Amino acid sequence: MIKHFVRALRAPFLTASILPFIFGSLIIKGSFNLAGFILGLFAVAFTHLSANLINDYADSLSGADDGDKRFYPFFGGSKLIQENILSGSFYFNAAVFCAFMAFLSVMLLALILKSAFVFLAYVLILLLSWQYSAKPLRFSYHYLGEVFIFILFGPALVMGGYYIQSGVFPDLRSFMLSLPPGFMTAALLFANEVPDFMSDQKVKKNNWVKFITLNKAYLIYIGLVLLGISSVIAGVLLKYTGIFSLLSLLLLFPGVKAAGILKDGRFDKMRLSISSAITIKMQAAISLILILGSII
Repeated sequence: MIKHFVRALRAPFLTASILPFIFGSLIIKGSFNLAGFILGLFAVAFTHLSANLINDYADSLSGADDGDKRFYPFFGGSKLIQENILSGSFYFNAAVFCAFMAFLSVMLLALILKSAFVFLAYVLILLLSWQYSAKPLRFSYHYLGEVFIFILFGPALVMGGYYIQSGVFPDLRSFMLSLPPGFMTAALLFANEVPDFMSDQKVKKNNWVKFITLNKAYLIYIGLVLLGISSVIAGVLLKYTGIFSLLSLLLLFPGVKAAGILKDGRFDKMRLSISSAITIKMQAAISLILILGSII
């Protein structure tokens, strides 16, 4: 049963949120607010889990995950509802529980920092994370999913971590340094949308794959990866991060491989699983490179 819970939570994807937050927390030099960091990390993790759960719940209601009931590790949902292993009500209640745990962490964080801004910003982030797939807004159904994933996994995480440590928001440096993980996470989402395209279209779930067509989807993927790496270069040129961060250029090689799979294997979900696996490793790698760059 534990493996079903892990699968429902999609826990391996937590690196996509935890690593950018850690990076944002390490940008500023000097004293480190350990209590604030731990509470922020808890809030980030539980909010991400809550969003994962509500995404599966909402997509099961719309039928987006019903087109192909086979489970794939990186896209198409956890399929536990479709397999009648866990119920939709379990997903909803678990999502509420995770959101509540995150909310408690944020309340304590607001008290420690003596900042109402933390609470207000979190409420907005939680609403956006749920409305990615849930009614009434359902951003991912109206060509806006990629935009809000970029915001939530880039600026929100990096600038949030930076604010906890510095008390400064907005801040140009932390914003610029939030762009690489933001673009790379958007690329991950996009790579996952390609294999789901046919199922999504049946329930009118419109994303950027439909906008550019399936045959040309790899072009947007290449663009997002290039934007991610280019923003690292921009950070180095602006002296917001050190030259060590240029190791991110090495990610061009797996990026080209993943783009090739999206181009030539767009109808082969098993091959597309490789593309998604490559991209999640790239997203983690760019965050780790930036973290090491900030330490060095």
